[in-house]
Amino acid sequence: MTKIGLLSDTHGYLDPRVFDHFAECDEIWHAGDIGTITIVDQLTKFKSLRAVHGNIDGYDIRYSCPTFLRFRCEKVNVLLTHIGGYPNHFSIEAKALLKSEVPDLFVCGHSHILKVQYDSHLNMLCVNPGAAGRYGFHTVQTLLRFTIDGNKINDMEVIELSAPLLQKN
Repeated sequence: MTKIGLLSDTHGYLDPRVFDHFAECDEIWHAGDIGTITIVDQLTKFKSLRAVHGNIDGYDIRYSCPTFLRFRCEKVNVLLTHIGGYPNHFSIEAKALLKSEVPDLFVCGHSHILKVQYDSHLNMLCVNPGAAGRYGFHTVQTLLRFTIDGNKINDMEVIELSAPLLQKN
C-alpha cells in the first residue's frame, strides 16, 4: 500500500502545514504551478516527489519537472499534468494523451477548484486537488491524501487548510 499526498498550485508558497498533513505519506505528487524551485527542493528532501510544471513555472522548474508524467503506482496507471481539464472538458493536449492510452487515474491542477470525479466514458478517476497556495481566487487552501493498494484507489481525504493564510493577488 502506498499513501499519496497530492497538491497543486502552490504559486511560490508552501504552507508549513503541508508537512504535518503529509507526514505519513510515502510519496507527494504536485500537479504544477509550483512557483519556485525551492518548493521542489523542500518537497524532495521531505518525501519522494513526482511533479509536473505549470503555466506559471520558470525554466528551472520546467527543466526538472515535465509537462506530462505517466507512471505506475503499484498497479494503477497514472497520468499527471497541470492543465488537463475534467470529463467532457479535457484540454486539447490531454485529449491527445488520453486517446493514446487511458490511465486509471488522471491528475491535474490549474483550476484552483478541488474536484474528484469518475469518468464513466473513459473508465478513469479524475482528480484535481484544488490550490494549496495562498494566491488566487480560491477561498480555502486544499490538499488531497489517499492510498493506492494494488489496483485500488482508497481512502480519499480532502484536507482544507484554514483561510487566514490566504492572500489575494
